[in-house]
Amino acid sequence: MDFTAISQRIADSSPLDFGKIFNNSIELFKKVWLQGFITILLTIVTIIPFYIIMYLPMIWLGMWDPNSFETGELPPTVLLLMFVTMPIAFLGITSVAFCLNAAFLRICWLKDTNQPTKEDYFYYLKGQHFRKAFVLALIMIGLSILGTLLCFIGVFYLMVPLSLFPAFLAFSEELSPMEITKASFALGHKNWLVIFGLILVTGLVAQLGVILCLVGVFFTAMLGKIPTYLIYKETVGLPEEI
Repeated sequence: MDFTAISQRIADSSPLDFGKIFNNSIELFKKVWLQGFITILLTIVTIIPFYIIMYLPMIWLGMWDPNSFETGELPPTVLLLMFVTMPIAFLGITSVAFCLNAAFLRICWLKDTNQPTKEDYFYYLKGQHFRKAFVLALIMIGLSILGTLLCFIGVFYLMVPLSLFPAFLAFSEELSPMEITKASFALGHKNWLVIFGLILVTGLVAQLGVILCLVGVFFTAMLGKIPTYLIYKETVGLPEEI
């Protein structure tokens, strides 16, 4: 489905039903809670190298001159290196997170439609999918910086359309990163309040896993991602196969 057709479906879609999507999110979560837990673990494992890259200058400094930390100030060279490595690390973390979230939404589609296709957590970490996620990460970071400059009011608004990026990445393979951005903003703007409410409520419910000796949050955290799958399903419609 091309960008024109998707835009038309978004424009013609009925207002989202908060209660329906929330209830369906809970029901679908019962089928994919284990896959959500695996996705969380994979996310943690795959972003560790990027954190190492981020703090590599400090690690190098600690190995070269352990006493340098006693002054409480980092040398200008280390600060400069961290200024270079931090954006690279953030870009890598965001790209990987996009891909794994998209893969989880694809698994939601598999379970929801009883597809026999094998679950593939690294489906979007390959080829053109990852390149597209990389560009989306650049766009997201750029928009986040712009929103921050607007006294955080922009970030508050942007969190809705940006949360839809993984769904369009997963189910709209024909769209370019810029078209995904435009479609996400069109859908997010039209249903901003409902989507924000779903993100907020499911996110709060997901945090209840903390009650289970803290580690329970790893089993419930991905509940907050499921509404984006159902939002896409209700407005744009899902492909027959991926």
